[in-house]
Amino acid sequence: MTEKAFVRARRPEHKRQRREALLAAARELAVTSGVRNVSLGGVAAAVGLAKSNVARYFGTREEIYLEIATEEWRDWEAAVTERLRDAAGPRDVVAALAETLAERPLLCDMLGQMSTSLEHNVSVGSARVFKRAVLGVVARLGARVAEAHPGLTEAEGVELVAAGSVFAGALYPVSNPPAALAELYRQDPDIAAACPPFLPTLTRTLAAFAAGLPLMREGGYGGPSLGATHPL
Repeated sequence: MTEKAFVRARRPEHKRQRREALLAAARELAVTSGVRNVSLGGVAAAVGLAKSNVARYFGTREEIYLEIATEEWRDWEAAVTERLRDAAGPRDVVAALAETLAERPLLCDMLGQMSTSLEHNVSVGSARVFKRAVLGVVARLGARVAEAHPGLTEAEGVELVAAGSVFAGALYPVSNPPAALAELYRQDPDIAAACPPFLPTLTRTLAAFAAGLPLMREGGYGGPSLGATHPL
């Protein structure tokens, strides 16, 4: 798509097309190169648009990725909801959460950079829209998790969903090392053995977390839950 075509777009539908093109370009670049390596200028160039003109649609690069992250969260919600329809207990619940996260590397990449990068340099309005969308996803999934996992309350279901996103964000960059570390692991298998595989590690961690939640409740441990305080 050329810059000339974009500059001449005046109608609301053309402006929507421009936003969608920017989002699509940012998504494709992130999938190819990783979110941290994508610049606002790179997104603009990918659609043939001057960098200065992007500000008419998104205030910053980070606001673009918050919108993409919102789409990814909702897509994850739909996938988990579908899986939980056939869940037959705790093992299936944990598998549904972990496996659908493993199937979404872009979401996991963004989760790993959310609090350190993507939530910076954004407007209050953009942050509010994003947070409310994510809190809604976590609340709805928490309720569905509790329905499928007889040992958990709804609040604990929310905690488990929130924990899945937190653990996935922490594990993803470790399990997908940069080029220098990947080469190191190739050369030194003993060091590579310390690199945790994403899905098995996430599954085991979530299983342990889920098993511990009722014990914490029965033991009288109070305080705010992970889901209530920090869903990302």
